[in-house]
Amino acid sequence: MTSHSSLISKRQPSLELHFSVTSKLKRLIDILGAMVGLLILAIVLLPIALLIKLDSPGSVFYSQVRCGVHGRPFRIWKFRSMVSSADRMQHLVRNEAQGLIFKNSGDPRITRIGKFLRRTSLDELPQFWNVLRGEMSLVGTRPPTLDEVSRYQAHHWKRLSVKPGMTGVWQVYGRSTIKDFEQIVELDLRYLRLWSVRYDLELIVKTIWIVLSCRGAY
Repeated sequence: MTSHSSLISKRQPSLELHFSVTSKLKRLIDILGAMVGLLILAIVLLPIALLIKLDSPGSVFYSQVRCGVHGRPFRIWKFRSMVSSADRMQHLVRNEAQGLIFKNSGDPRITRIGKFLRRTSLDELPQFWNVLRGEMSLVGTRPPTLDEVSRYQAHHWKRLSVKPGMTGVWQVYGRSTIKDFEQIVELDLRYLRLWSVRYDLELIVKTIWIVLSCRGAY
């Protein structure tokens, strides 16, 4: 992590902070949304934790270092949906995506309960804690890994001028069906151009509908 962080710091261009980051109304919506999300998490935490434990050995939660505003690293939290050794096994799984992302529609590392958690997006509930802490927003750009950012080209950096989001344009218009990193970048930059509080609320409503219909996730 240290080597990646130092590499990112050396390569990072001067970025202007997107005005959404300083919006008090956006932050208020994030706090209210995070409190509702954490209440839901408190209700489902025990049964989900039990199912994860019964399904496969390992911890209930999975964490990974991601990059936030201006490439600042933070630790993202999810319910574990893969086997404990998933990170070490990644080289054994074929990448079906193009560019700086990894996707496989039939990834054998995903557990039985993990498939359900991903399809319903329940695995992402712990991220409401990241939103409450201000590391993420309810709506933003896709949060990249340190490895991704260390390989960024010039046009990729602009997506780090905003907070990463639990959802965003890439979620509403594709979720897991988008397998081209450049397409994700295009959607993220579109979000930057079109941002408004009203646009955030529209994306939140559309995300809720997509999640309830269990479309486009694996």
